[in-house]
Amino acid sequence: MPSRLNPNAVIECVPNFSEGTDEAKVASIVAAMQVEGVRLLDWSLDVAHNRSVVTIVGTPTGVIESAVRGVGRAAQLIDLTKQKGVHPRIGAADVVPFVPVSGVSLAECAMMARQAGLEIWRRFGVPVYFYEAAAARPDRVNLEDVRRGQFEGLLETAQRDPGRRPDVGGPELHATAGASAVGARSFLIAYNIFLDSPKALAKGVLPLAAQADIAAARAVARAIRASTGGLHGVKAIGVSVNGRAQVSMNITDFRATPMSRVHDKVRELAKAHGAVAAEGEIIGLIPQEAYDPEAEWLREIPSFDPEAKVLERRLEHPLPWPAG
Repeated sequence: MPSRLNPNAVIECVPNFSEGTDEAKVASIVAAMQVEGVRLLDWSLDVAHNRSVVTIVGTPTGVIESAVRGVGRAAQLIDLTKQKGVHPRIGAADVVPFVPVSGVSLAECAMMARQAGLEIWRRFGVPVYFYEAAAARPDRVNLEDVRRGQFEGLLETAQRDPGRRPDVGGPELHATAGASAVGARSFLIAYNIFLDSPKALAKGVLPLAAQADIAAARAVARAIRASTGGLHGVKAIGVSVNGRAQVSMNITDFRATPMSRVHDKVRELAKAHGAVAAEGEIIGLIPQEAYDPEAEWLREIPSFDPEAKVLERRLEHPLPWPAG
């Protein structure tokens, strides 16, 4: 680890793995990440998106090692040729972002991401794309640009198009584990809102989402995301989750665009498209600064437990590591 980094700095890392249905596999990946000086704050399976999200915090050296081990175990256990990505993905360990918590800057987290990427390729033969603050090229700052075509499309284009080749390793992807996007970013809140049809609510049932509901979710996502002229710091897609329409969002700057504003805008847009904004969900953790127990957006998340879902509180009570 470069000596100029504060050895007592606290860094968060939130690897996303392309497996959300097999708990034993995910537990094995998480168990492989147990490293001295690293605390496990959260890990969850998202069956609908076939994805799992793990949150760890710790020292620079420990977090890098933990993340690299997780990528390696995921490469052993997850075969992307035997699944289809509900959520966009290019790798078994799809994204590995490093996030500054205290005593460290975003630029230093970018340095950590670069070191982790080199280790991932050296140890496991999984090529790496660097994104956001760690991006080596301006056209790879945005994660959605890196993910374009997903695993299946990138398998081909990475070999024939020099502009799509990985930053480390390759040019071909790992045959079953794809590639990993490793980056550095500020705190991100993964926030989803379900949409229902007024008729279904009136009847008191939640049937499979009608095509119109999915179309509404996609229209809302298109209107709200920053890249198409929506809200600053909002990334969004419209998807079907367990037969229901959902606006799936990443809020990358909750200070500039408060969560309540995102919630209200989705509700307004949903109504305009003939749908009703229903309950929400949070994937992973939120910072204390974003927590407001009186906020409507939080009250609409079933069984939200601040002791388990607020980063600063979870730091005091980390989770036990699962058995290997």
